[in-house]
Amino acid sequence: MTNKTRLASMPDIASHAKAQVAGKLDWVGMNDIELPVLLDGPNGRQIQTNARISAYVDLAQPEKRGIHMSRLYLHLDRALAEHSITPAALRHLLRDFLNSHEDLSTQAMIRLDFEYLVRRPALVSDNSGWKGYPISLIANLSGRQFAMELAFRVVYSSTCPCSAALARQLIQEQFRKDFDTAAALEAAPVLEWLGSEQGIVATPHSQRSAADIRLQLAPSFEAFPFIQMIDAIEGALKTPVQSAVKREDEQAFALLNGQNLMFCEDAARRVQTALEEQERVTDFWARVSHFESLHPHNAVAIVTKGIEGGYKPIDGHAAGWKD
Repeated sequence: MTNKTRLASMPDIASHAKAQVAGKLDWVGMNDIELPVLLDGPNGRQIQTNARISAYVDLAQPEKRGIHMSRLYLHLDRALAEHSITPAALRHLLRDFLNSHEDLSTQAMIRLDFEYLVRRPALVSDNSGWKGYPISLIANLSGRQFAMELAFRVVYSSTCPCSAALARQLIQEQFRKDFDTAAALEAAPVLEWLGSEQGIVATPHSQRSAADIRLQLAPSFEAFPFIQMIDAIEGALKTPVQSAVKREDEQAFALLNGQNLMFCEDAARRVQTALEEQERVTDFWARVSHFESLHPHNAVAIVTKGIEGGYKPIDGHAAGWKD
């Protein structure tokens, strides 16, 4: 018996058996599929990274038992091994999903979660180091309607303006104690005092913080704007965390923090302004979280583009896959 004959004789319950209880299903498929993917990196270089993938189609025929999950996997494996991830490649892949389920499904969806590594220069020194950005790509094809979403996280430092003001007040009080402010002061002892631990008797609290961004992108067959969007957010916040750090870099970072005191509300408005300026972004949702060092809970602000009806993720009811 040939393999083809043997295959033809095998039962295919998903194709031929009727559903025990009839009903349409919004999404059926697989998640946490582990596959390598190719990305177009900076300077035109192609890079490879590992991704976890969710692949879904709807089950539009209520009497059918199930879909062909192996077909989804094989389409994924072939497509992602051969091509860099672009909007055009994802659209073609989703069309393959539907063509292989033409008697069952009317829409398809894919989500890819991976780490995007970028080499970043130090603030002052001649060093550089790698920074990783978690990226999610979500694409949906329903008929001829193709929609794309890009999600990512930027980690930055935030220094509390209230705490900074309170620290300055304590420094002023300490200065009055240590110097006769009614008399003329010489510069040298004041400078020495400012450079001592006593001259900085209090410091404002700061903390690592995160901006989580979800963008709906205008239909395009160009490459995904990973660096463009990350740079826009880091440029707006001013204090992204660093990788390679010497003393001169640490001092420059301290200066950036001092010049960019911000509550979570300030950070959210900075992000909002930056995203409003991006032509490829048709809608957005952004959340900034300050992981406070003062207390055990976080300070959070959320902002959207303001389109009537609010932000609607293209993964719809499946938005709970990932945060």
